[in-house]
Amino acid sequence: MLASGAALSASAQHPAPPPRLDTIVQVVQISDTVRSFYKKYQLGLDSAASPLLYLNVYEWIGTRYRYAGKTKQGIDCSGFVGEMYRQAYGLQLAGGSKELFQLVDTVARRDLREGDILFFKIKRGQISHVGVYLGNNKFAHASVHSGVVISDLEEPYYKKYFFTGGRLKTKS
Repeated sequence: MLASGAALSASAQHPAPPPRLDTIVQVVQISDTVRSFYKKYQLGLDSAASPLLYLNVYEWIGTRYRYAGKTKQGIDCSGFVGEMYRQAYGLQLAGGSKELFQLVDTVARRDLREGDILFFKIKRGQISHVGVYLGNNKFAHASVHSGVVISDLEEPYYKKYFFTGGRLKTKS
């Protein structure tokens, strides 16, 4: 659930907090290494709605998986989604994959946008995994076996277990 004091804008876009000078400088200074990293996934930072999301994903790549973890010493899938939303959008999300599902309006795969939350039914047909959509069928997530990685929705494993995408509900 959203932590107390977290606000959502009335638009369907992911709300971003007002830019701070250090954030602007950080995004402007994204290195060629980071740009090259995303280029191999056919993801362009220049057209990203939230370059800060991409920068934060990059900084977490390779972090090992740890159930209920929420730090760079180890993180699970819902903790990773929560961290990306906190760092990129200034929103506090709490709970596991099933609780995160309660916070969204579902989005068809063909309508996914950068920053949408992806839900997978892997264990016993229940929502048990989440990730953050980056575009071009790519998503970032904390995998049990590989830690934080970028995967493709067309990979047979993820294609088989993909359930739906979700966009945070807006306040009424």
